[in-house]
Amino acid sequence: MSQARSPNCPECDGRLNAHGDETVCGECGLVVAEDRIDHGPEWRSFADDDTNPERTGAPLTRSRHDRGLSTEIGRSTRLKGRKRRQMARLRKQHNRARISSKRERNQVYAFTEIRRLVSTLSLPEQVRDHACSLVRSAQSEDLVRGRSLEGFAAAAVYAACRVAGVSRTVDEVTEAARADADEQQAAYDALNRELGLPVGPIDPVEYIPRFASKLDVGSDVERGARELAAEATDEGISTGRNPSGVAAACLYTAAQRSETANETLTQKETADVAGVTPVTLRNTYTDLQD
Repeated sequence: MSQARSPNCPECDGRLNAHGDETVCGECGLVVAEDRIDHGPEWRSFADDDTNPERTGAPLTRSRHDRGLSTEIGRSTRLKGRKRRQMARLRKQHNRARISSKRERNQVYAFTEIRRLVSTLSLPEQVRDHACSLVRSAQSEDLVRGRSLEGFAAAAVYAACRVAGVSRTVDEVTEAARADADEQQAAYDALNRELGLPVGPIDPVEYIPRFASKLDVGSDVERGARELAAEATDEGISTGRNPSGVAAACLYTAAQRSETANETLTQKETADVAGVTPVTLRNTYTDLQD
C-alpha cells in the first residue's frame, strides 16, 4: 500500500503514471498497482435539488418534535422466546422515553395533524415545515394554552400557505381540518397578532388553474382568465378583494367571452368552487366589464 502511494517507482525511482486501473512506472514499466481505489462517496443521488447528500440516515426535518434524530428499535422475525419479549419491552420503554414532557406530546399531536392536512391538500414540504415552525413558535410564546391544537394546526397550515403564496382558501383548509372555522380563526388571529406573520394578498392567478380544473373548462377559457386576472391586478380592481373571488370572476368572464366553450358557466357554480357568494363574483364581474 505504501508503494502505491509513493510518487516514485520502488525499483528504479522513476515517475509513476496512472492509466485506467493500473499504476505503471514510466521508466522500467513496472506495474505498481492494478486496482484503482475510488475515494469518492458511496452514495448516489438522483434528486435534482439534493446537492449535498449524506449517508447518515434520514435528513433533519422540522415536522418532527425531535427533528428526526430519534432512534427506532426495529422488529425481527429471527428473535424467538425470551429475547423477543425482551426486545418488545425495550421497544415500549424506548417509545415512552421519546416523549419526555407534555409540551413534546402536544407537538407530536399537532405535527401529525399538520402532516395530515398537508397530504390532504396536496401542499409542498415547504408549507409543512413552516407550519410546524409556527406551532413551535406559538408554544414558545405560550399562545396554545387554552386553545385547540387542531385549530392551531389548521391555522398554521393556512398561514404558511399565505406566506408562501400558495393558493388555498380558508374554506378548503377548514373542510380538511378537524377544527371548526371559529377555532381556526381564533388561532390564526393569535399567530398573526403575536408573531407578526409576513402575510400578503395572494395573486388571483394562482387560483385559476385549480378552479379551471374543477369547473372543467377549456384551455382557452383558462388562458383568457389569466389575462383578465393580470389586467385586474394592473388596474387595481383586485385590491382589497378576496383573490379567490377575483379568480372566479375572471373565469366566469372568460367563459362568457369564449366562442369555443362547450357550456356556459353559471355564477353560482363558479362562486361555489371559489368558496364565495354569487354577489361577490357579480360585483367583480361588473368591474371587469367596465
